[in-house]
Amino acid sequence: MKFRPLYLAVSTLVIVGGIVSVATWGLKFGIDFTGGTLIEYRLASGEKKVERYGQLEETELEKIRNDFKNEGIVEERLERVGPTIGPELVKKTIYGLVISMSAILLWIAYQFKNMKFGISATVATIHDILVLVGVYSIVSHFTGAEVDFLFVTALLTVISFSVHDTIVVYDRIRELHKKSGEDIKELANHALSETMTRSINNSFTIIFMLVALILMGGETTKWFSVALLIGTVSGTYSSPFVAVPILVTWDELQKKFKKK
Repeated sequence: MKFRPLYLAVSTLVIVGGIVSVATWGLKFGIDFTGGTLIEYRLASGEKKVERYGQLEETELEKIRNDFKNEGIVEERLERVGPTIGPELVKKTIYGLVISMSAILLWIAYQFKNMKFGISATVATIHDILVLVGVYSIVSHFTGAEVDFLFVTALLTVISFSVHDTIVVYDRIRELHKKSGEDIKELANHALSETMTRSINNSFTIIFMLVALILMGGETTKWFSVALLIGTVSGTYSSPFVAVPILVTWDELQKKFKKK
C-alpha cells in the first residue's frame, strides 16, 4: 500500500486522457444509435466484409454499389435500418446502471457490514467505466471503431467483472480480520499477496481469448472484443490498485478524525 500515490497517478493519467479524448474527438456512434445502411460484401479472395454507413440518398448508395462492382466486389446483403437504440432506451440504460450500481453498493455494504466496502467497490467500478469509455474514444479516433449495441453489452459485462474481482479481495480481507484483527492496511497487503496470482491467472485466460478473437475473429465482433479487452485489463488493475487503496485510505482518515 506504500505505492498508493503511484496507483492514483496512473489512474488519473488514463482517465484524464480519456476525458480529453471524449471532449475533443467524441465517440463515433454506429447505426444502432443513428440508423443507416449496412452492406455485407465478398471480396474476390472470398473474404467477407461488412461496411456501415449513415443515412444515404439513393444516388450515394448507387455510387457505392457501382464502385464495388467495378472493383469486382460482390454484394451479399444490404439493409437499411433505423436507430435501434433511441434516446429513450439510452435513458433507461443509464437509469438501469444507476439502480444496479446502487444495489451493488448496498449489497456489498450489507454483506461486509460496512458502507466503506460498498462505496470503495462502486468507485472502482466507476473508474473502470471511465477508463473503458475514454480509451475506446482514443481507439475510435485512430481506427474508426464505433459505439454500438455490442459496446453497451461490453460495458455491462465489464461492470460485472470488476465487482466480482473486487469482492474476492475484500472477502479475503474480512477473513484475515476475523483471524488476526490487524490493522486494515496490513490485512490489505496480505490479502493482495494471497489473491493476486489467482486474479492475474484468471484475467490472462480471458485476455488470451480476447486477443485471439481480435486477431482471428470476424469484423463484427472485433471491436466488441477490443472493448472487453480494455475493460478486463482495467478491472484487473482496479481491484487491487483502486478499490483496496481507497478502502485503506478511507480507514486511515477515519481513524485520524476519531483521534482528533
